[in-house]
Amino acid sequence: MRIVFLLAAAGLAAPVPAIAGNVNVRVVDVNGNPVVDAVVTIKPDAGVPAGPIRFPWPNTMVQQNIAFNPGTLIVPVGATVTFPNRDKVRHHVYSFSRPAKFELKLFARDESRSYTFTSAGAVALGCNIHDAMSGFIRVVDTPFANKTGAAGDTRIAGVGGGKARLTIWHPRLKSKLNEITFPLDVPVNGDIAKRIIVVLR
Repeated sequence: MRIVFLLAAAGLAAPVPAIAGNVNVRVVDVNGNPVVDAVVTIKPDAGVPAGPIRFPWPNTMVQQNIAFNPGTLIVPVGATVTFPNRDKVRHHVYSFSRPAKFELKLFARDESRSYTFTSAGAVALGCNIHDAMSGFIRVVDTPFANKTGAAGDTRIAGVGGGKARLTIWHPRLKSKLNEITFPLDVPVNGDIAKRIIVVLR
C-alpha cells in the first residue's frame, strides 16, 4: 500500500484554549482526487476528556429515495440511532458487522426504529428489501471525530496538545479494517495541517 504522509504548520486561526490545537486534514487518492466521507478520528495519548461524547449532528440515519442518508454517520459509543423511513415503501434494515449485529424488521413510511451502539468500530448497513441500499455508521470512542466533505478535507478543533494517534477510515480504503493510523503531534495552540494520500479499492 502506497501512502504519502505530509505535515505542515499553518497560521493561527480563531482563539483556542492554551493547551489545545486544531487539526486540518485533507484526504486524497493516488490520483489527487478528494476522498469524500472519510472518517477522521484523533485519540490523544493522554486520553480523551471525561464525560459523554457529543457531536453537533443528530443520531439519525434516514431511509429516503431508496438510500441511507447520510451515507456515512458518526456516533459515539452508547448512542441510540433512529432510522426513520421517509420512503413510500417499507424497509428492513440490518447489519452483520462485528461491532453491531441487528435487524430492524419491516417498517413503513413515517415509521421509525432505533438501535443502541455499544461497541466502537465500523457498522455496514443494508436493507433486506432493497439490495442496492448501503450505508455506514462509524461508532467512535473519542470526541475528536469528523468526516471529509466534497473537497476531501475536514477540521477537528480543540484537540489537547501533545502526542496522539490519527486514524482515517473509509469503506473503500485498501487496508485492514478499511483504516490506517498515524502518529500525530498536536500543537498546544494554533493549527496543524495534514495531507494524506490513500489507496482505494
